[in-house]
Amino acid sequence: MLLSLDDVKRVANLARIEVSEDEAHTTLAQLSGIFGLIEQMQAVNTSAVKPMSHAQDVMQRLREDVVTEIDQREMFQSIAPQVEMGLYLVPKVIE
Repeated sequence: MLLSLDDVKRVANLARIEVSEDEAHTTLAQLSGIFGLIEQMQAVNTSAVKPMSHAQDVMQRLREDVVTEIDQREMFQSIAPQVEMGLYLVPKVIE
């Protein structure tokens, strides 16, 4: 991607950043380098590369999904001031 000095100044203006002439030239050189790197990476043929979610093929040990605690909702709601259909009722705060 070819970037011009006017592009750098326009982006700086859109971002409301004050950029001097020297800073604009420096930024142009840095952005051109970054865009050059991106173009190099996009040029690499990755059609034979298998997609992966992690660099190392690791299997996690998973435990069984077993209930370990009893349902205590009724006990907790028995001490609540107001409950309806398993939900706690609270006074209206915002009008």
